[in-house]
Amino acid sequence: MKFESLITCVLTGLVVVSGYSQEKAIDTTMVNELQEVVLTATRTKRQLSSLPLPVTIVSQEVIKQSGTIRLNEILNEQTGIITVADESGFEGVQIQGIASDYILILIDGVPLVGRKAGNFDVNRLTVGNIKQVEVVKGPSSSLYGSDALGGVINIITEKPKSDVLSGNASYRIGSYTQQDINVDIKQRIKKFGYGVFANRFSSEGYDLNPDTAGQTVNPFENYTFNGRLYYDFSDRFSLFLSGRLYTQYQDAGFTANTTSLEGDSEEQEWNGHVRLDHKWSDHLTTQYEFYYTNYNAKEQLADSASGDIVSDSDFDQHLLRPEIRTTYTFKDRSKLTAGIGFQYDQLDRTFFDKQVDFNSQYAYAQYDTNLIERLNIIAGARFDNHSEYNNQFSPKLALRYKITDVLAAKASIGYGFKAPDFRQLYFDFTNSAVGYTVLGYNVALEKLNELQAQGQILDVVVPESSLQDPLEAESSIGYNVGLAYKEKRWNAELNLFRNDFKNLIDTRVIARKTNGQNVFSYFNFDEIYTTGLELNTNYRITDNVRLSAGYQLLYAFDKQKEKQVKNGEVFARDPETNQTVVVSRSEYFGLVNRSRHNANFKVFYDIVSAKANINLRLLYRSKYALFDTNGNDLIDDYDTSFVDGFVTANIAASKTFYENFTLQIGANNLFDYTEDNIPTLPGIQLYAKLNYQF
Repeated sequence: MKFESLITCVLTGLVVVSGYSQEKAIDTTMVNELQEVVLTATRTKRQLSSLPLPVTIVSQEVIKQSGTIRLNEILNEQTGIITVADESGFEGVQIQGIASDYILILIDGVPLVGRKAGNFDVNRLTVGNIKQVEVVKGPSSSLYGSDALGGVINIITEKPKSDVLSGNASYRIGSYTQQDINVDIKQRIKKFGYGVFANRFSSEGYDLNPDTAGQTVNPFENYTFNGRLYYDFSDRFSLFLSGRLYTQYQDAGFTANTTSLEGDSEEQEWNGHVRLDHKWSDHLTTQYEFYYTNYNAKEQLADSASGDIVSDSDFDQHLLRPEIRTTYTFKDRSKLTAGIGFQYDQLDRTFFDKQVDFNSQYAYAQYDTNLIERLNIIAGARFDNHSEYNNQFSPKLALRYKITDVLAAKASIGYGFKAPDFRQLYFDFTNSAVGYTVLGYNVALEKLNELQAQGQILDVVVPESSLQDPLEAESSIGYNVGLAYKEKRWNAELNLFRNDFKNLIDTRVIARKTNGQNVFSYFNFDEIYTTGLELNTNYRITDNVRLSAGYQLLYAFDKQKEKQVKNGEVFARDPETNQTVVVSRSEYFGLVNRSRHNANFKVFYDIVSAKANINLRLLYRSKYALFDTNGNDLIDDYDTSFVDGFVTANIAASKTFYENFTLQIGANNLFDYTEDNIPTLPGIQLYAKLNYQF
């Protein structure tokens, strides 16, 4: 514990010293204006304050001052955004109550792949070379197609601007021997620019439950390398090249039912991105883009005693996407953006009979105009032709009306969809220990016939016709209505939202096996909705002190379950009286892993004369349930899997020495909160970071 004690002492010292330092006024207006340029919401440059859509920007300055090193950490501190760990420990993003399965993750505008069970693990992504993170809330399929049903997160890397070689190198060490090393170099030489970034992140892991064998998180180490090239052939023609490699190794051993297993897991991802920007005239620009990515994960487990292989899995996904998009700017500054593209997606994994692939062609258009001086309208739509499901048409309309110079109203409505994934269509898995089977929809009928021929099926509980029609794409309609207020030192935004989903895909029993277990497959049947409000406010008390606060109220329900409860068809056993009772509407809590209330409060204090800054971030999440425990297939007040509400506090203090060196001391989860059901919160985490800026 010597390291933790040292960090605590230094952190306290920095706070005290900074508190007695003299302040010096600085004008940050220009900086703030430059930082709020958004690309993701419209695929053109727009000021955040002028957008009619709910968008969150996390700037590089906030990322650095907060001391965060992975994407999940900084996203978890934003209003309406929660990172949730699945049963594998992977952290995905939940936006407006919409699960990670329906959130599209981009880097510089191109998508990342590697969703093993629908969830994208944002812990894979370092923030070491990020210029800003942009989050668009609500359906965005009108521009981005499938997987953008609930929103888009775009990670934008930094472009070199100076002909002087610049960059930084940093080393951070924290609790559980967590180490993060960054090297970032960039330079602009006349027409040529480049950026090189490398990151190493490792930890010895930790154990939240010493009474059980094995660790909660096993030791791991991962590396990220990114190289970017920029070249201007002329004032009207430029090239962007980017290559990124991520690789991770982790010990995967654990003990289950007195059997000790040993093994390891490996992940590797690489992306190649080429873009040509052609400015035909002052009014017309075209971008030609080619993108390829590959994600591969392998895991092997063996019995420690016998050496027999218990599990051997492989996941290998490829995506190829060329796209052309053009923007025409009219004399009145209205913009018409249109694009066409092709996407080829391929996956080879354990539990598939063969390698499978999808292909799709798409076209989209968007018109951004001010009909009158105070009214901005964005109207867009996209058409997707997919090889495995029905064609999709995704429209969107957004409006912003400037009521006064400081107050604006905005509203948007959009359609989003998510194509059935490879797992839902082609999975063929039988649990060797328990004996149940899960079949993808497209192979269910064939595999069911094979099981019947082998004498493994007792009876089939669905008609054959129910397995013949194509599985539908999941879809939603999202509504956002709100007010935005902005003046020199204070801004606030209120957003009311509702997202209605239909054709959600889930498993259901299609047959019973002779061993007493079931055969499952995937079907369209769920209809859910999420609704609530979000409030964000920022206030700059002085040029050196700024406050921000955010709150989300969320209701998330299954429409069918809600109807059953209303009709008095759902029952539960009262644990106090041991009597069976009818579940009332007020006792139906909603969907799993959704909290009714989420809030944050942050204080940032810049001590200019001391070249230091301090910040404190408080995060609150109200209670939520992990799963149904009383067998009535929904979450109600009688379930016992609730995690009580909790507050976490993160604090960081930085001090610059000798112009180029910055020491940062911090503590995440300052109140030392732990919960067995939250494996990503191992108590207080202290760290120290030294950064050299050149």
